[in-house]
Amino acid sequence: MYSYALLEKGCYYLIQEKEESPVSLIKVNMESESSMYVSKYGDVTMLEWKRKTDFIFDIIELLDDDAVKKWEAIYNDNADTFNYEEDEE
Repeated sequence: MYSYALLEKGCYYLIQEKEESPVSLIKVNMESESSMYVSKYGDVTMLEWKRKTDFIFDIIELLDDDAVKKWEAIYNDNADTFNYEEDEE
């Protein structure tokens, strides 16, 4: 088992919080003495505080800059699609 304390500020990670949970993409935005403020990306972006001692079942991958750029292009393209449809109504 891992914990949020192992993650670095400003980095994107693919993680699995629990053994049976789906893979999630997170970014560590800020670090305090005891906690981490993270963005969790899915259908909706969630911003949440996690204790550094909170467990992570698996840290699958630290995404490199190229992977982040490719993901951002896809994620932002999908966000624009949804916004476009809402504007039409």
